[in-house]
Amino acid sequence: MSFLFAPRRDHKGWSTPSEAARLYFVLVLVASSVWAWPLTEGNILLWFGLVVFVATPVLTVGWWLISLVSQRFEARVLVDSLNRIDRSKKKSIHSFRKP
Repeated sequence: MSFLFAPRRDHKGWSTPSEAARLYFVLVLVASSVWAWPLTEGNILLWFGLVVFVATPVLTVGWWLISLVSQRFEARVLVDSLNRIDRSKKKSIHSFRKP
C-alpha cells in the first residue's frame, strides 16, 4: 500500500503523483480507448475526442480519491538515487541568473 499510494518527491522537492495515480492514468486511458473505438467506428478524430471527453472526469474523480488515501502515507523519493546526491557539491544551472 505504501509503495502505491505514497506521494513522490522529485529532485527539487516538488510533489509528483503517486504510483497509484500513474497506474490509474494508464488504465483509464486504455479502458476508455478500447471502449470508444467500436462506438466511433474507426473515426480517429471522433475517437480521440470521445476518449478525452470520457477520461477527463473519470481521472479527476479517481485522482481525488487517490489523493485522499495518499494523505495517510509519508512522501517518498521518486527514484532511490536521489538519496545519494551530495547537495553541497551540486549547483543547479538555474540557481543564478547571468546579467
